[in-house]
Amino acid sequence: MAMEEPLLVNLEKDDVTVSRKVFIEEVKEASRIALPMIVVTVSQYLLRVSPMIMLGHLGELSLSSASIATSLCNVTGYSVLFGMSSALETLCGQAYGARQYRKVGTFSYSAIICLFLVCIPVSVLWIFTDKLLILMGQDPSIATEAGKYAIWLIPTLFPYAILQSLVRYLQAQSLILPMLLNAVASLFFQVTICWAFIFKLNLGIVGAALSIGLSYWLNVISLMLYVKYSSACEKTRASFSMDVFLTIGDFFRLAIPSAVMVW
Repeated sequence: MAMEEPLLVNLEKDDVTVSRKVFIEEVKEASRIALPMIVVTVSQYLLRVSPMIMLGHLGELSLSSASIATSLCNVTGYSVLFGMSSALETLCGQAYGARQYRKVGTFSYSAIICLFLVCIPVSVLWIFTDKLLILMGQDPSIATEAGKYAIWLIPTLFPYAILQSLVRYLQAQSLILPMLLNAVASLFFQVTICWAFIFKLNLGIVGAALSIGLSYWLNVISLMLYVKYSSACEKTRASFSMDVFLTIGDFFRLAIPSAVMVW
């Protein structure tokens, strides 16, 4: 036994060395995906926050109204869509891992349809933002401006729903670079047109809301073109079929708990 002990010790050392190498490689792979995704998520969030900086130069009424409306819309709309779209991380991830590549595209179509359905009641709620704020005891002048801002944010809901579905679709395939480039480009575009709408065209909070919507659409169109024409998405690029409607139940089954966790 004494003769075998050094051999066993060497085997244990080899196992530790292999485990350490595997761990380091896994950390590198996770960082390669996680760090760019942080930039993507922050850039998309800043699209809704950056107008506050410019609106602050118009006066307290514009800033306070837009801030309240943004907070309310984040809680009642954007967070719900973001949470529900997180279901695709499970569905698309499992489908891609099982090499059922077409299902990745099918689940993404289902998510877009479901999120569009959710956008309808959210839009109705945002239409009555001013009345809701007055009911909560908010100053009528602020509530009126906040209601106007919320109404003009309604067109941003639908591209946001598509965008979050596309992000999860690409993320499941580890296609991070297109999202990173599009998110940063959209943010720069939004800052530029927001400045032009507010200070050059004097559109005020309406211009701020329009800049957000246009930026989301730019991001969506760019990613859709990438998905359509890139060879990297060829395996998962599914056609719209009856399977899309058959998987809606699977999506909602995971989407509702995901939304509750985020909300």
